[in-house]
Amino acid sequence: MRPLAAAFAFWLAVAALPAGAAPSWRVVAVVDGDTLVLEDGRQVRLAGIEAPRPPAGAGPGDGRSWPLAEAAATALADLALGRQVSVRGEAITDRHGRLLAHLQRDDGLWLQGALLTAGLARVHTRPDSRGLAAGMLAAEEAARQAGRGLWRSRAYEVRWASEPEELARHRDSFQIVEGRVLHVQKSGGEAYLDFGEDWRTDVTVHLGRAAMRAAAEAGIDPLSFEGRRVRVRGWIGLRNGPVVEVTHPEQIERLEPPAPPPRTVRRAGPPPGRRDADAEGD
Repeated sequence: MRPLAAAFAFWLAVAALPAGAAPSWRVVAVVDGDTLVLEDGRQVRLAGIEAPRPPAGAGPGDGRSWPLAEAAATALADLALGRQVSVRGEAITDRHGRLLAHLQRDDGLWLQGALLTAGLARVHTRPDSRGLAAGMLAAEEAARQAGRGLWRSRAYEVRWASEPEELARHRDSFQIVEGRVLHVQKSGGEAYLDFGEDWRTDVTVHLGRAAMRAAAEAGIDPLSFEGRRVRVRGWIGLRNGPVVEVTHPEQIERLEPPAPPPRTVRRAGPPPGRRDADAEGD
Protein backbone atom coordinates (compact mmCIF):
# COMPACT_ATOMS: atom_id res chain seq x y z
CA MET A 1 0.00 0.00 0.00
CA ARG A 2 2.99 2.32 0.42
CA PRO A 3 3.14 3.58 -3.23
CA LEU A 4 -0.57 4.33 -3.06
CA ALA A 5 -0.57 6.09 0.30
CA ALA A 6 -1.17 9.57 -1.09
CA ALA A 7 -4.14 8.48 -3.18
CA PHE A 8 -5.68 6.54 -0.31
CA ALA A 9 -5.24 9.48 2.06
CA PHE A 10 -7.52 11.52 -0.17
CA TRP A 11 -10.37 9.07 0.27
CA LEU A 12 -9.77 8.91 4.01
CA ALA A 13 -10.42 12.62 4.11
CA VAL A 14 -13.58 12.72 1.98
CA ALA A 15 -15.32 9.41 2.64
CA ALA A 16 -15.39 9.11 6.43
CA LEU A 17 -18.62 8.35 8.27
CA PRO A 18 -19.21 8.73 12.02
CA ALA A 19 -17.86 5.85 14.08
CA GLY A 20 -20.49 3.23 14.80
CA ALA A 21 -22.71 4.41 11.95
CA ALA A 22 -23.20 0.86 10.63
CA PRO A 23 -22.49 -2.76 11.59
CA SER A 24 -19.04 -3.95 10.58
CA TRP A 25 -17.37 -7.28 9.76
CA ARG A 26 -13.76 -8.41 9.47
CA VAL A 27 -12.41 -9.28 6.02
CA VAL A 28 -10.89 -12.77 6.07
CA ALA A 29 -10.00 -13.36 2.42
CA VAL A 30 -9.62 -11.62 -0.95
CA VAL A 31 -10.84 -13.52 -4.03
CA ASP A 32 -9.71 -11.05 -6.71
CA GLY A 33 -9.37 -7.32 -7.28
CA ASP A 34 -13.01 -6.52 -6.52
CA THR A 35 -14.29 -9.48 -4.44
CA LEU A 36 -13.63 -10.35 -0.81
CA VAL A 37 -14.95 -12.63 1.95
CA LEU A 38 -16.31 -11.52 5.34
CA GLU A 39 -15.88 -13.37 8.62
CA ASP A 40 -19.46 -14.66 8.46
CA GLY A 41 -18.67 -16.43 5.16
CA ARG A 42 -20.38 -14.01 2.80
CA GLN A 43 -18.67 -12.93 -0.39
CA VAL A 44 -18.88 -9.24 -1.27
CA ARG A 45 -18.51 -7.96 -4.81
CA LEU A 46 -17.49 -4.31 -4.70
CA ALA A 47 -20.34 -2.46 -6.42
CA GLY A 48 -19.77 -0.12 -9.34
CA ILE A 49 -16.25 -1.15 -10.34
CA GLU A 50 -14.51 -3.66 -12.59
CA ALA A 51 -10.99 -4.70 -11.59
CA PRO A 52 -8.60 -6.41 -14.03
CA ARG A 53 -8.98 -10.19 -13.97
CA PRO A 54 -7.87 -13.16 -16.09
CA PRO A 55 -10.19 -14.06 -18.99
CA ALA A 56 -12.93 -16.58 -18.28
CA GLY A 57 -11.50 -20.08 -18.16
CA ALA A 58 -7.92 -19.03 -17.46
CA GLY A 59 -6.37 -21.14 -14.72
CA PRO A 60 -3.21 -20.88 -12.61
CA GLY A 61 -1.54 -23.65 -14.60
CA ASP A 62 -2.05 -22.30 -18.12
CA GLY A 63 1.35 -20.60 -18.20
CA ARG A 64 0.05 -17.07 -18.52
CA SER A 65 0.44 -14.28 -15.97
CA TRP A 66 -1.95 -11.43 -15.37
CA PRO A 67 0.07 -8.70 -13.63
CA LEU A 68 -2.70 -6.12 -13.43
CA ALA A 69 -5.11 -8.71 -12.02
CA GLU A 70 -2.50 -9.67 -9.46
CA ALA A 71 -1.77 -6.03 -8.65
CA ALA A 72 -5.48 -5.29 -8.09
CA ALA A 73 -5.94 -8.32 -5.84
CA THR A 74 -2.80 -7.44 -3.89
CA ALA A 75 -3.95 -3.84 -3.45
CA LEU A 76 -7.36 -4.97 -2.18
CA ALA A 77 -5.68 -7.36 0.24
CA ASP A 78 -3.42 -4.55 1.50
CA LEU A 79 -6.46 -2.33 1.93
CA ALA A 80 -8.93 -4.73 3.50
CA LEU A 81 -7.53 -8.05 4.72
CA GLY A 82 -7.96 -8.34 8.47
CA ARG A 83 -9.74 -4.97 8.66
CA GLN A 84 -13.27 -4.16 9.78
CA VAL A 85 -15.53 -2.94 6.99
CA SER A 86 -19.10 -1.70 6.81
CA VAL A 87 -21.59 -1.19 4.00
CA ARG A 88 -21.86 2.34 2.66
CA GLY A 89 -25.32 3.04 1.28
CA GLU A 90 -27.54 0.24 -0.01
CA ALA A 91 -26.57 -3.36 -0.70
CA ILE A 92 -28.21 -6.04 -2.83
CA THR A 93 -27.57 -9.70 -3.54
CA ASP A 94 -26.45 -10.52 -7.08
CA ARG A 95 -27.34 -13.58 -9.14
CA HIS A 96 -24.28 -15.41 -7.80
CA GLY A 97 -25.44 -14.99 -4.21
CA ARG A 98 -22.79 -12.38 -3.40
CA LEU A 99 -23.47 -9.15 -1.58
CA LEU A 100 -23.09 -6.23 -4.02
CA ALA A 101 -22.14 -3.17 -2.00
CA HIS A 102 -19.88 -0.20 -1.43
CA LEU A 103 -17.57 -0.92 1.49
CA GLN A 104 -15.95 1.48 3.90
CA ARG A 105 -13.08 0.53 6.16
CA ASP A 106 -13.16 1.09 9.92
CA ASP A 107 -11.03 4.26 9.56
CA GLY A 108 -13.36 5.70 6.88
CA LEU A 109 -11.51 4.68 3.72
CA TRP A 110 -13.87 3.90 0.81
CA LEU A 111 -12.52 0.79 -0.93
CA GLN A 112 -13.95 1.55 -4.37
CA GLY A 113 -12.57 5.09 -4.31
CA ALA A 114 -9.13 3.88 -3.28
CA LEU A 115 -8.90 1.27 -6.05
CA LEU A 116 -10.14 3.70 -8.71
CA THR A 117 -7.74 6.43 -7.58
CA ALA A 118 -4.87 3.95 -7.80
CA GLY A 119 -5.87 3.04 -11.37
CA LEU A 120 -6.64 -0.56 -10.43
CA ALA A 121 -10.31 -0.59 -11.48
CA ARG A 122 -12.71 1.02 -13.93
CA VAL A 123 -16.20 2.32 -13.15
CA HIS A 124 -18.84 -0.24 -14.15
CA THR A 125 -22.24 0.62 -12.69
CA ARG A 126 -25.44 -1.40 -13.11
CA PRO A 127 -29.12 -0.44 -13.27
CA ASP A 128 -29.62 -1.77 -9.74
CA SER A 129 -26.30 -0.47 -8.40
CA ARG A 130 -25.77 3.14 -9.45
CA GLY A 131 -24.91 4.81 -6.15
CA LEU A 132 -21.84 7.06 -5.74
CA ALA A 133 -21.28 7.10 -9.52
CA ALA A 134 -20.16 10.75 -9.62
CA GLY A 135 -17.42 10.19 -7.05
CA MET A 136 -16.25 7.03 -8.78
CA LEU A 137 -16.09 8.68 -12.20
CA ALA A 138 -14.06 11.56 -10.74
CA ALA A 139 -11.60 9.11 -9.16
CA GLU A 140 -11.27 7.15 -12.41
CA GLU A 141 -10.68 10.34 -14.40
CA ALA A 142 -7.93 11.46 -12.01
CA ALA A 143 -6.16 8.09 -12.35
CA ARG A 144 -6.52 8.15 -16.14
CA GLN A 145 -5.09 11.67 -16.41
CA ALA A 146 -2.17 10.67 -14.17
CA GLY A 147 -1.56 7.44 -16.11
CA ARG A 148 -1.80 5.22 -13.04
CA GLY A 149 -2.20 1.45 -13.03
CA LEU A 150 -4.30 0.00 -15.84
CA TRP A 151 -4.35 3.37 -17.64
CA ARG A 152 -0.74 2.70 -18.68
CA SER A 153 -1.92 -0.36 -20.59
CA ARG A 154 -3.34 -0.33 -24.12
CA ALA A 155 -5.62 -3.19 -23.09
CA TYR A 156 -7.74 -0.77 -21.04
CA GLU A 157 -7.39 2.48 -22.98
CA VAL A 158 -10.43 4.51 -24.04
CA ARG A 159 -11.62 3.40 -27.49
CA TRP A 160 -12.64 5.87 -30.20
CA ALA A 161 -16.08 5.81 -31.79
CA SER A 162 -14.46 7.08 -35.00
CA GLU A 163 -12.74 3.67 -35.36
CA PRO A 164 -15.64 1.17 -35.62
CA GLU A 165 -13.54 -1.59 -37.19
CA GLU A 166 -11.09 -1.46 -34.29
CA LEU A 167 -13.92 -1.41 -31.76
CA ALA A 168 -15.54 -4.42 -33.44
CA ARG A 169 -12.44 -6.44 -32.53
CA HIS A 170 -13.39 -5.98 -28.88
CA ARG A 171 -16.81 -7.60 -29.22
CA ASP A 172 -18.21 -9.12 -26.01
CA SER A 173 -15.90 -7.12 -23.76
CA PHE A 174 -16.45 -4.18 -21.43
CA GLN A 175 -15.06 -1.00 -22.97
CA ILE A 176 -15.08 2.77 -22.57
CA VAL A 177 -15.83 4.56 -25.86
CA GLU A 178 -15.48 8.25 -26.63
CA GLY A 179 -16.72 10.30 -29.57
CA ARG A 180 -19.10 12.96 -30.88
CA VAL A 181 -22.75 12.08 -31.40
CA LEU A 182 -23.79 13.06 -34.92
CA HIS A 183 -27.48 12.13 -34.78
CA VAL A 184 -30.07 11.02 -32.23
CA GLN A 185 -33.19 9.16 -33.30
CA LYS A 186 -36.13 8.60 -30.94
CA SER A 187 -39.11 6.37 -31.69
CA GLY A 188 -41.36 3.93 -29.88
CA GLY A 189 -39.90 4.74 -26.49
CA GLU A 190 -36.32 3.98 -27.59
CA ALA A 191 -33.39 6.06 -28.81
CA TYR A 192 -30.30 5.56 -30.98
CA LEU A 193 -27.18 7.70 -30.70
CA ASP A 194 -25.18 7.54 -33.95
CA PHE A 195 -21.47 8.36 -34.07
CA GLY A 196 -21.16 8.06 -37.87
CA GLU A 197 -23.10 8.69 -41.04
CA ASP A 198 -23.89 5.02 -41.69
CA TRP A 199 -25.47 3.21 -38.73
CA ARG A 200 -25.05 -0.07 -40.60
CA THR A 201 -21.28 0.08 -40.07
CA ASP A 202 -20.58 2.86 -37.56
CA VAL A 203 -20.81 2.89 -33.76
CA THR A 204 -24.27 3.18 -32.20
CA VAL A 205 -25.49 3.55 -28.63
CA HIS A 206 -28.95 2.13 -27.99
CA LEU A 207 -31.27 3.13 -25.13
CA GLY A 208 -34.18 0.75 -24.70
CA ARG A 209 -37.44 1.59 -22.98
CA ALA A 210 -36.16 0.94 -19.44
CA ALA A 211 -33.12 3.13 -20.07
CA MET A 212 -35.32 5.87 -21.50
CA ARG A 213 -37.51 5.80 -18.39
CA ALA A 214 -34.42 6.02 -16.18
CA ALA A 215 -33.12 8.93 -18.27
CA ALA A 216 -36.45 10.74 -17.97
CA GLU A 217 -36.42 10.26 -14.19
CA ALA A 218 -32.94 11.79 -14.14
CA GLY A 219 -34.12 14.75 -16.25
CA ILE A 220 -32.06 13.72 -19.31
CA ASP A 221 -33.37 13.92 -22.87
CA PRO A 222 -31.23 11.82 -25.26
CA LEU A 223 -31.72 14.52 -27.91
CA SER A 224 -29.47 16.70 -25.75
CA PHE A 225 -26.52 14.46 -26.69
CA GLU A 226 -26.68 15.44 -30.38
CA GLY A 227 -23.55 17.34 -31.36
CA ARG A 228 -21.94 16.55 -28.01
CA ARG A 229 -18.74 14.73 -27.25
CA VAL A 230 -19.55 11.93 -24.83
CA ARG A 231 -17.93 8.97 -23.13
CA VAL A 232 -19.96 5.75 -22.99
CA ARG A 233 -19.13 2.58 -21.06
CA GLY A 234 -20.60 -0.86 -21.55
CA TRP A 235 -20.34 -4.20 -23.32
CA ILE A 236 -19.57 -4.11 -27.03
CA GLY A 237 -22.02 -5.97 -29.25
CA LEU A 238 -22.31 -6.23 -33.03
CA ARG A 239 -25.61 -5.47 -34.74
CA ASN A 240 -24.45 -4.29 -38.12
CA GLY A 241 -21.77 -1.97 -36.64
CA PRO A 242 -20.56 -1.97 -33.02
CA VAL A 243 -23.31 -1.18 -30.49
CA VAL A 244 -23.33 -0.35 -26.79
CA GLU A 245 -26.53 -1.05 -24.89
CA VAL A 246 -27.20 1.65 -22.31
CA THR A 247 -29.37 0.55 -19.41
CA HIS A 248 -28.99 3.56 -17.09
CA PRO A 249 -27.89 7.22 -17.43
CA GLU A 250 -24.60 6.84 -15.53
CA GLN A 251 -23.17 4.96 -18.51
CA ILE A 252 -22.96 8.20 -20.53
CA GLU A 253 -20.76 11.15 -19.56
CA ARG A 254 -21.06 14.55 -21.24
CA LEU A 255 -17.53 15.83 -21.84
CA GLU A 256 -18.08 19.40 -23.07
CA PRO A 257 -20.75 22.10 -23.47
CA PRO A 258 -23.25 21.71 -26.33
CA ALA A 259 -21.85 22.22 -29.82
CA PRO A 260 -23.78 23.34 -32.92
CA PRO A 261 -25.39 20.35 -34.66
CA PRO A 262 -23.25 18.93 -37.49
CA ARG A 263 -24.14 20.19 -40.97
CA THR A 264 -25.38 16.89 -42.32
CA VAL A 265 -28.65 15.65 -43.75
CA ARG A 266 -30.69 13.57 -41.33
CA ARG A 267 -31.47 10.15 -42.72
CA ALA A 268 -35.02 9.39 -43.69
CA GLY A 269 -36.72 6.21 -42.60
CA PRO A 270 -38.36 5.21 -39.31
CA PRO A 271 -36.39 3.50 -36.53
CA PRO A 272 -38.73 0.44 -36.66
CA GLY A 273 -37.19 -0.44 -40.05
CA ARG A 274 -33.83 0.03 -38.47
CA ARG A 275 -34.68 -2.50 -35.77
CA ASP A 276 -35.56 -5.00 -38.50
CA ALA A 277 -32.17 -4.42 -40.13
CA ASP A 278 -30.50 -4.79 -36.72
CA ALA A 279 -32.14 -8.15 -36.24
CA GLU A 280 -30.86 -9.30 -39.64
CA GLY A 281 -27.34 -8.37 -38.61
CA ASP A 282 -27.37 -10.42 -35.40
